[in-house]
Formats: sequence, C-alpha cells, structure tokens
Amino acid sequence: MADIARSIVAEPLTAEAWARFGWIPVTDTDPADGAERLTFEWNDVHLNVISHTPAEIDHTPDGLLCNEMFRHDSHTQALLTLDVPSVIAVAPAELDFSDPAQLDAVRAFFLEPLDSFVLHQGTWHWGPFPVGERAVTLYNVQGLRYAEDNTKVDLGSRSFGIEVRVAP
Repeated sequence: MADIARSIVAEPLTAEAWARFGWIPVTDTDPADGAERLTFEWNDVHLNVISHTPAEIDHTPDGLLCNEMFRHDSHTQALLTLDVPSVIAVAPAELDFSDPAQLDAVRAFFLEPLDSFVLHQGTWHWGPFPVGERAVTLYNVQGLRYAEDNTKVDLGSRSFGIEVRVAP
C-alpha cells in the first residue's frame, strides 16, 4: 500500500484541457486543420488496432489504479476509441516523477467511443483503459518500433509510494 494516495477525477476531453498533452483532430474545413503535425523521428509510422482490458490494471473501490506511466520520445501517437467508454491519465513530458509534488500535474480524461486525440512526443500516459467490463478497442497510429522507445515510470514503487486513483 502506498504512503501517499492521490485521487484524480477524469474530466471531459476538450481541446483546451488537452492542449498541454497533445491535440484533438479537427475537421478538414476547420481553419486550424494542419496547424498541428504528427512526428516520427525514426520514419516508422505504423497503423494498427490495439485493445486494453480491465484485467490489465488494478481496481479499487474509488476507481482505477494508475501505478505506472509510459512515454515515447521519438514520435507522437494518435488514438481513436472505437467501442466503449474509457479513461486516460497523462502528464507533461518534462516531468521525471522524482518529487511527489509532480503528481499535481497528472490529469485524467474520460473518453467516449469515437473520441480521437494525439499525444505530443514525450507525453506521459496510462491507458486508455475501459471503465466497464469490456475491453476498449483503439485505432492507433504510432511508431512501429515503439517498444524501443517506451520509457516507463513505476509510480507505485517510487520512494514516496504513490498510488494515483483515476475515478471515471
């Protein structure tokens, strides 16, 4: 059990709230279309369909337990939730989680089916994970060699013992 617990309530996904972590794609008729660009430093852009199940994470009476986060420094990542409500937790790229106060910058977002978003290079993320019993299926654009660029921070084992509970 952690020494410190932090609860984060998932908020609606909006362009303004998401801006520090990435961007929300806009329609092709929007004047802002094309202002943001995908980046793949290794020239290995890859499209696939992935999923996450409820069994992949721990659950508490207060919500889902976010005990680790990941980041990709070589590329952006674009996701589209296809089928069930889910949540994602994110944190700015500049964090190293060496200080418990950095957890104040972690945010969580509630995702409905067909919500799409892009993660900036280096944005820390956890999920999306489903809030119900079914797996969430995701349309995913990221670097093919993402496993070679998949930095992980284990929030549960840090010396300050953090548990981040994401309540959908």
